[in-house]
Amino acid sequence: MFRLVAVLTAICIIAALALAEVYEVTKGPIAEQERLRVLRGFKAVLPPFNNDIEHDYKEVIVGKDKRGRDIKIKFHIGRMNGKPVGTAFEVISKEGYGGDIVILMGVDKEGKITGIEIIKHAETPGLGANITNKKWRDEFKGHSLADGPKLAVKKDGGEIDQFTGATISPRAVVKAVKWGLKMYEEKFKNG
Repeated sequence: MFRLVAVLTAICIIAALALAEVYEVTKGPIAEQERLRVLRGFKAVLPPFNNDIEHDYKEVIVGKDKRGRDIKIKFHIGRMNGKPVGTAFEVISKEGYGGDIVILMGVDKEGKITGIEIIKHAETPGLGANITNKKWRDEFKGHSLADGPKLAVKKDGGEIDQFTGATISPRAVVKAVKWGLKMYEEKFKNG
């Protein structure tokens, strides 16, 4: 009995050490791939720019969380030859069917959406995961807060398609995008 416990303990220790080593080896490359994915997202949601958008940003406090900590958003500014062409920033919806949905959105100087990208989600494949489809994401282009009720899913009287059997995910994205537009208007658009 003692030998069995000793062998199982040794196997667990070796497995834990191996997992820790694999984590250490892969965390750098994974972080770099995540950074590159966000940089590709900037290009997808903004008009052409030629500045170092990753480092050209303004961090703004947009509210407080439930614990009273500041909620900060980095507004990345896309510039062409020194002149701003748009702003890209991430918003997070806590209302996705499968959990958080991280959205990168681009907004031009007039406050209109230039594009959105879904950075992370855990929505149901074949249903809610359709929020990643380019055709659906393109429905947001040109919308602004001034559109009011038009910036909603069709089931709620808006112009954005929902998916049969998966209205929760599109609603979550629309709500997060509207919140992002509001934060942009309040904190960034006028300076």
